[in-house]
Amino acid sequence: MIPDYPLIFWVYAVIAITLLGVSKAGFGAGAAVLGTPLLSVAIPVIDAAALLLPLLIICDIFSILHYRSHFDRQSLKRLLPGAITGIALGAFFFGFFQGNQQILKIGIGILAVAFVLHQIAKSVFEGVYKNRKPATVEGAVWGCVSGFTSTLAHAGGPPVMMYLLPQKLPRDLFVGTTVIFFATINVIKLVPYHYLGLLKVGNLVTILILSPLTYLGVILGIYLNKRFNDVWFNRVIYTLLFLTGTQLIVGKSLLKLVFP
Repeated sequence: MIPDYPLIFWVYAVIAITLLGVSKAGFGAGAAVLGTPLLSVAIPVIDAAALLLPLLIICDIFSILHYRSHFDRQSLKRLLPGAITGIALGAFFFGFFQGNQQILKIGIGILAVAFVLHQIAKSVFEGVYKNRKPATVEGAVWGCVSGFTSTLAHAGGPPVMMYLLPQKLPRDLFVGTTVIFFATINVIKLVPYHYLGLLKVGNLVTILILSPLTYLGVILGIYLNKRFNDVWFNRVIYTLLFLTGTQLIVGKSLLKLVFP
């Protein structure tokens, strides 16, 4: 039986899931952080996060098939232990505020806006940012932050970028490392999501309906990776993300500027 979600949910879901696949397989980050905030406009935060996790894992499977031999092992060894700690902290936060949707929505909104501000700051201080090499301990720290934000809103991209980008990895190796990293932590996240009761049998129909979009997005992302610069793609994503995050914080329908 199809869940009784409002029509606008399906509009947002089609956009979010397609862009999610494009981002994960094509650019390593960006649109993946848009999913939870965008869906949270139409449905509760907990439902949005729970729906997206299986879809993210499906995206991961398709992406791993392409990048399974292209990733930086040393970076993964430094990031993953911290990420597991971050997942545990994120699960505690989620469980503590599970009954307060308003706090969760504001929290997700703050994460979304913070992501955009991070990207702006990174572009302003790009020279300084690119000319430094991250210390070994930074892998554990950024991994922990990534695990925390990924558990709350599947928004673990920015902390990982802070660690990976200064290393100036080849593009395929960079994207492949993010694919393997998030595929691993998404599977780990199933444990706290199950423990918190977020994974519901009733969501299966919605997941089955939306799952073909993950394959479409991944194929499109792989295609675009070799043919397009990611600057304009990310600008569109960040604009949508800023509008969505602001709406979650202030409770006004700013997204109607984009989707009237």
